[in-house]
Amino acid sequence: MRPNIVTEAGVQTRVNQWWNAIPFLTSSVVVVCGIIYLICLLTGYDSFYEVCFLPSAIISRFQVYRFYTAIIFHGSLLHVLFNMMALVPMGSELERIMGSVRLLYLTFLLATTNAILHLLIASLAGYNPFYQYDHIMNECAIGFSGILFSMIVIETSLSGVTSRSVFGLFNVPAKLYPWILLVVFQLLMTNVSLLGHLCGILSGFSYSYGLFNFLMPGSSFFTTIESASWMSSFIRRPKFIMCTGGNPSSYIPTYSVQNTTSSGFSTGNAWRSLSSWLPQREASNQSSEDSRFPGRGRTLSTARDPTAPTGETDPNLHARLLEDSSSPDRLSDATVTTTAEPRQVPVANTAVLPQSQGRVAAPEEQIQKLVAMGFDRTQVEVALAAADDDLTVAVEILMSQQA
Repeated sequence: MRPNIVTEAGVQTRVNQWWNAIPFLTSSVVVVCGIIYLICLLTGYDSFYEVCFLPSAIISRFQVYRFYTAIIFHGSLLHVLFNMMALVPMGSELERIMGSVRLLYLTFLLATTNAILHLLIASLAGYNPFYQYDHIMNECAIGFSGILFSMIVIETSLSGVTSRSVFGLFNVPAKLYPWILLVVFQLLMTNVSLLGHLCGILSGFSYSYGLFNFLMPGSSFFTTIESASWMSSFIRRPKFIMCTGGNPSSYIPTYSVQNTTSSGFSTGNAWRSLSSWLPQREASNQSSEDSRFPGRGRTLSTARDPTAPTGETDPNLHARLLEDSSSPDRLSDATVTTTAEPRQVPVANTAVLPQSQGRVAAPEEQIQKLVAMGFDRTQVEVALAAADDDLTVAVEILMSQQA
């Protein structure tokens, strides 16, 4: 036996599956930020004052390019790793909803509004007639975390969750989640830009409440860009998501049906991203599952007394069956009595269907939600049928087919 070889092959396969599941724009941002950090590391470049967001330089020398160069540079290995691992789950969900081109436009919009808010607040603090905070004007800020805080607010608004977990330690109301993260990071980490993160939260809320609607073009604008000849090489990429049919305010399915708590920008998402491609031992109740038939099966219950409470079987069932089967005249009655009835399984976001009518087509609302995520309508209908109209399971089936 050579278990080491099997383990190494499993890790490599899971790494490839994890990376291939990340949409085009999100993976491109990870690659760009990673390459820039490696180049800075190998060349010894540390003159971040030339590229960081520096309010005094922007105002005095009108260096507007700092709006965008500041978000792709990072100061340390942990800085870039933490930001990119937080970007992968949030950016992937938003890109599947909005499309690659629309999310790219939104990223530039958030970078611009974050910078403008940062500049305004810094100017008010540095040049007010009462007390001047000169150090704020000379604060050099770099990193993608400002955009991440905006994405946290937007993703929380779209997901519709009511509470979120802070590093898996305790739950907080979803509306307070970004603010609590802002305070936690400021207390736990040194050299953290409070103003940069604050402006990211303000931009995220501005987008969520529709204040940026006049800055967001319609679907025809993004369709025109996607139909351009110079975009053909990008569109042919398997991870590229078209904006056609996308809805920036549509619903993002959560991963849990029974619990609406989501971890968002926390170590929980980063750990799920890492552990998703690590070799794991299958549980005993999943080992017999056939990959050709995805989804969750329904357990058939035995016949029970109509007057008995739900979920409790008739203790005299065996004796009655033996008594009925001994009489030919009552054979038909025994057959009717022993007919199994399917146990009603609660499934989120599905209508209750009468058993006499059989299975009907999946609700159009669920189909539209998955089509808005970039999936083909035919594949969506098949996945919903296989998942018994369970939206979460259908997303997992569609993602596994793409992988």
